[in-house]
Amino acid sequence: MTEMNENPLDLLPEVLLAASAVLGLLLGSWLPRARQWAVGLLACVACVAGLAAASVAAADPATTAFGEAFAIDPVTSTSRIVVLGGTLLVLGVSFGPLRGDPRESEFYVLVQLAALGALMMAGTQDLLLLAAGYLLASIPAYTLAGFRKDGPGTEAALKYYVIGALLGVLMLTGITVLYATGRGTGYPMLGDAFRDAPKVLVATGAIGLLAGVLFKAGGVPAHFWVPDAVQGSNPPVAALLTTIPKIGALAALFRLGDAVFADSTLPWPALIAVLAAASMTLGNLGAFFQQDVKRLLAYSTISQVGYLLMPVAVAGRSDLAQQALLYYLAAYAVTNLGAFAVVCALPHAHTLDDYQGLAKQRPLLAASLVICLLGLVGTPPTAVFLGKLEVFSAAFDGGYAWLAVLAAANTVASLFYYLRWILPAVSRGGSGMPADGDRAARVTAYAAAAISLGLGLAGGPVLNVLAGSISH
Repeated sequence: MTEMNENPLDLLPEVLLAASAVLGLLLGSWLPRARQWAVGLLACVACVAGLAAASVAAADPATTAFGEAFAIDPVTSTSRIVVLGGTLLVLGVSFGPLRGDPRESEFYVLVQLAALGALMMAGTQDLLLLAAGYLLASIPAYTLAGFRKDGPGTEAALKYYVIGALLGVLMLTGITVLYATGRGTGYPMLGDAFRDAPKVLVATGAIGLLAGVLFKAGGVPAHFWVPDAVQGSNPPVAALLTTIPKIGALAALFRLGDAVFADSTLPWPALIAVLAAASMTLGNLGAFFQQDVKRLLAYSTISQVGYLLMPVAVAGRSDLAQQALLYYLAAYAVTNLGAFAVVCALPHAHTLDDYQGLAKQRPLLAASLVICLLGLVGTPPTAVFLGKLEVFSAAFDGGYAWLAVLAAANTVASLFYYLRWILPAVSRGGSGMPADGDRAARVTAYAAAAISLGLGLAGGPVLNVLAGSISH
């Protein structure tokens, strides 16, 4: 029988984020409007402290907390570092546009709660805790999508909420069916129970569960909300929606494939492989002729989910799957947030043509944009390049060579729409690009581009760290 470990310090990064959110609500009620930025500063401090705690915990052997409900292993530790680091970048691009807003403190609190939900999804080993993490990651995000209370923001929030509520109900239905089939909600127990369980029940529950998790990841067929929600929300929220929830959702999918469905009667790897192929292909097709930069990045993030699902498909079948997923998650998060930081730094540039002459007005910002967009393609020496090599290798090693070939073809095709943005930005013609903008967002863009390059150059040691075993 597993010893019950109820030490809250095992969840110190999550506790720090939750405490900061609660304290931020209290401070926001008393601080004058001109000093609401203090709540954002508190959020940054909580993220930095959480990063330190997660780094310390990462050096310890893999273990579980609260029985076997929450795992502290390389998947959780990497997700903590990526989510908290990504939240810092989101906060960095938020200070400028939110400064003096009547609900500034509420924004920072909602960002922290959404990040906390992603952390819970990443570390959970229990279906009920997964459902709680799903709700915690979703409800603050619905509010953030409509934070501006204008027409596009309201439409974005409504579409996001309706699809999320529908797929959330399907997820809870799937969890109910899986509970009835396996007589439990813990992953280790379910993994043993599903070996001889009726195939129809396992398949029904898994599809319902997959619908909800794919919604948070933004993958096909639960991707319909992504373009409208990203385009209608303000740029800092769009950056969060396309990055932070995906980390928790994909880590959760990896655990499900490795611990729950690996030995079941369900063809889980083939199902995830098909969804990966559909996501990368449909995302690329949707991005080809987009003119709005946020909508282009929205379709780009759907295609990136396809690549990220490749190591999920071979979880338990390839020794390369875990390090490939975790490294690509980190590489994608910093690169995508860097591209959105450029969008946040130029609040009046909405279409590709609006970036005409950016290199002339803001050469460092243009360089950051080029690094991040070429990074999303997978150009050396950026981190995504090594990440794609790893996921391709994992797919080959796991017996899905056709998926790796399709991913390589999609990578080449994606260069087309990223170049449609890069070419006007680096062209010498045009001088209509405004020289003003948000300074904090510019600094964030520079930092993200530098981290993307640095992570790519230091890929070898990082991959070795990510190769540890996960808890069961």
